[in-house]
Amino acid sequence: MEDAYAKSAAEVLQAFGVDRTKGLSDSQVEQHALLHGKNVLPQEESTPFWKLVLKQFDDLLVKILIAAAVVSFLLARLNGETGLTAFLEPSVIFMILAANAAVGVITETNAEKALEELRAYQADVATVLRNGCFSILPATELVPGDIVEVGVGCKVPADMRMVEMLSHQLRVDQAILTGESCSVAKELDSTSAMNAVYQDKTNILFSGTVVVAGRARAVVIGVGSNTAMGSIRDAMLRTEDEATPLKKKLDEFGTFLAKVIAGICILVWVVNIGHFRDPSHGGFLRGAIHYFKVAVALAVAAIPEGLPAVVTTCLALGTKRMARLNAIVRSLPSVETLGCTTVICCDKTGTLTTNMMSVSKVCVVRSVHQRPITDEYSISGTTFAPDGFIYDASENQLEFPPQSPCLLHIAMCSALCNESTLQYNPDKKSYEKIGESTEVALRVLVEKVGLPGFDSMPSALNMLTKHERASYCNHYWENQFRKISVLDFSRDRKMMSVLCSRKQQEIMFSKGAPESVMARCTHILCNDDGSSVPLTMDIRNELEARFQSFAGKDTLRCLALALKRMPEGQQSLSYDDEANLTFIGLVGMLDPPRDEVHSAIHSCMSAGIRVIVVTGDNKSTAESLCRQIGAFEHLDDFTGYSYTASEFEGLPPLERANALRRMVLFSRVEPSHKKMLVEALQSHNEVVAMTGDGVNDAPALKKADIGIAMGSGTAVAKSASDMVLADDNFATIVAAVAEGRAIYNNTKQFIRYMISSNIGEVVCIFVAAVLGMPDTLVPVQLLWVNLVTDGLPATAIGFNKPDGNIMAVKPRKVNEAVVSGWLFFRYLVIGAYVGLATIAGFVWWFVYSEDGPRLPYSELINFDSCSTRQTSYPCSIFEDRHPSTVSMTVLVVVEMFNALNNLSENQSLLVIHPWSNLWLVGSIILTMLLHVAVLYTEPLSALFSVILIDEVLKFFSRRPQAWSFPLRLWRREMLPKEARDN
Repeated sequence: MEDAYAKSAAEVLQAFGVDRTKGLSDSQVEQHALLHGKNVLPQEESTPFWKLVLKQFDDLLVKILIAAAVVSFLLARLNGETGLTAFLEPSVIFMILAANAAVGVITETNAEKALEELRAYQADVATVLRNGCFSILPATELVPGDIVEVGVGCKVPADMRMVEMLSHQLRVDQAILTGESCSVAKELDSTSAMNAVYQDKTNILFSGTVVVAGRARAVVIGVGSNTAMGSIRDAMLRTEDEATPLKKKLDEFGTFLAKVIAGICILVWVVNIGHFRDPSHGGFLRGAIHYFKVAVALAVAAIPEGLPAVVTTCLALGTKRMARLNAIVRSLPSVETLGCTTVICCDKTGTLTTNMMSVSKVCVVRSVHQRPITDEYSISGTTFAPDGFIYDASENQLEFPPQSPCLLHIAMCSALCNESTLQYNPDKKSYEKIGESTEVALRVLVEKVGLPGFDSMPSALNMLTKHERASYCNHYWENQFRKISVLDFSRDRKMMSVLCSRKQQEIMFSKGAPESVMARCTHILCNDDGSSVPLTMDIRNELEARFQSFAGKDTLRCLALALKRMPEGQQSLSYDDEANLTFIGLVGMLDPPRDEVHSAIHSCMSAGIRVIVVTGDNKSTAESLCRQIGAFEHLDDFTGYSYTASEFEGLPPLERANALRRMVLFSRVEPSHKKMLVEALQSHNEVVAMTGDGVNDAPALKKADIGIAMGSGTAVAKSASDMVLADDNFATIVAAVAEGRAIYNNTKQFIRYMISSNIGEVVCIFVAAVLGMPDTLVPVQLLWVNLVTDGLPATAIGFNKPDGNIMAVKPRKVNEAVVSGWLFFRYLVIGAYVGLATIAGFVWWFVYSEDGPRLPYSELINFDSCSTRQTSYPCSIFEDRHPSTVSMTVLVVVEMFNALNNLSENQSLLVIHPWSNLWLVGSIILTMLLHVAVLYTEPLSALFSVILIDEVLKFFSRRPQAWSFPLRLWRREMLPKEARDN
């Protein structure tokens, strides 16, 4: 029943045909069970493991690599190669792909755990009325129409409509569903709200929430998938994972690269058709196979085999750095996604705020004889730690707060009229609460006020251990007074009272809603001399004005405190005793913003990132917080920037689109609204990060480009997220965004390095084939270069330090290419140099080396006709591996110098020195040591010029005209799609 909240209890009972005093009969239970099913969230069929594995290979570059490995193996077998030689290249490629697939499988398996975690919030048992008798049954057997009784500590077993209150009040903690920071009072009356959200349905108990106060009976209106928890499950199932921006761009680049590779391979094979019949090949077919092997070598040279492994390694390094920032990454690709985030949808409670209710202001009556009548104090400290000071209206710190009569009695009342506990957790090294947040805030206030009696009190308290300090002053007052009787809080009175005895004197302390307590007060306690005087209408109006200021302008949650001297020997309290009270003071509290949030919000604005505060709280409270943290900076009118969920849903499509571009605050939301907001922003090409901690946040966390769960949040939220904040701090997100941007920059640099090196290898093989030279490099040598000598420096590039202005530039566009037009031109220039230098080393050995044959160049390019001519040298000289070794050494050394070019995309090596990244220097030294025996050969002395070439190109990059200069040499259709778009 979807509209049970709008119907009376009698109408709901009638709809299910159930008697409130007897419950359902067995026949009705059986009938309802057949109609509505069991009260369980259905088990969703998980993706088979083999499908997850195959999915990781659904990538064009990966498929080409697999094909190259298979063809390479088959050609090796055709040439008669056996053993390790034949299997070396394919096995290395498959090992890389297997490692990459393993990371992908683990990531996707983690994502499916969120649905399993959701079941943990279902209740195990329920107290059910059937056939006129109460019994405890498994919660899975509940059906709509069942009458269920709930009490303190009960987990609500299904969605239920209240039908009977068995105590003064019923309060439910439904934060996992709505994100509200405090427990919610439930009532029997129907709700008339239009477009009611969960927070408006005050007569509904939602499945998975917990009763924290009171006892009541309710009728089941929804089970299994037809509950609020079931709606969250369905929303998560409907949410499909989106590829990260980097993954999309790498896929596009891979497609472009695959087409280029295929074209070059076919071109090499076609260009050499005339050489198929050369006698050196031993026939047309063997000649065709020979040049097919050359084409395969080209494919191996062009594909950066190590790219998947290096990307994964770089992202993994980023996760380690983020972990030190208290950001625990669960999905590797999400590390980079942070770098292009344009909107952060941030949960208010616990992320922007401390989620620790704190007293921030106190108002007392100073004197009735002079103006101003009231005194106002501000209290520092924003956590449950008993650390903070009390300041007067002139911002002077009070050295001995207990010397103020009102503050002293406020401390007494707060300590005694209180059911909560404050304790220190040595494992977490933090103070924790047990009970209502508002009562714990009063406990902390007691500790900040301190005790009367001696001047050394503040320093004496600091000498206590943290465990003793947590409630030292509270325990003092509890020992001074003996509690005799308690009048619990009720909705009609909106207050609670406790009768205490001390030295044969009985005193009643009361606390509650200001309007209720002040209406029962006839006297006030004066702060100047501790006297009690009658409460006049002028003073009442002044106190009400202060209350309106606290609750309105400052949006504080207010409580009034009062006391009353009772007759000696009284042992019990009645509601009639709550009259003729003496007003002590007004206390204002709030869930305070974290100290570092204001500067973090400013950093986001500087970085071009918009922050949208998303909360289940009411609009005025949320707007007050946004003012404090700077989200509404320079705004006097919040119209068009602040919306409730119902206001936003009621907007026409055009106005809604405009609202999305300006929105700063989204309040009074429920789970479906969060996911709706994410989808709407994504439809406007925004890259969205969403934070959350409750079960209610899981669908939005899963839908967002990067879902960020709180470390203190639910297991469901963590399982649905990409990243977990160990410290629940918004400032950590901003630091993680900076890290994500640095990771992307480094990723782009090592992609550039690997691709430019691979272009050099392609140029080497292509030019050699076109000129008719022997094979300069064999596939196994190319594989060694791509994986080892390229892989080590490429990984080390991931340690490049971020640019100093990384958070002063706008996020990159989602459609920005990994390889732009100018960068592509730079790749070609550097790659051409690398390839030609490698061929030069090969030619040098044949033509000039003292250890070589010293052949004329014409003999080298006509080597394939050697067997048909009379020569002064044996034809076997062209099968010598020495020239290939020299070529490979030349290639390696050139690429090491090319690695230094990638310390920065545009900054010169004169600005960013090589020792700024010692990991890169170390990897270069390690790689060079592998070829140290060859480093003294003459051709290598000229290789430093690769740095000079790129320095010239960097110079043009720093000039606006650099973009138009070289690209006129190229036809647009020769560039990748993203380069043409740019």
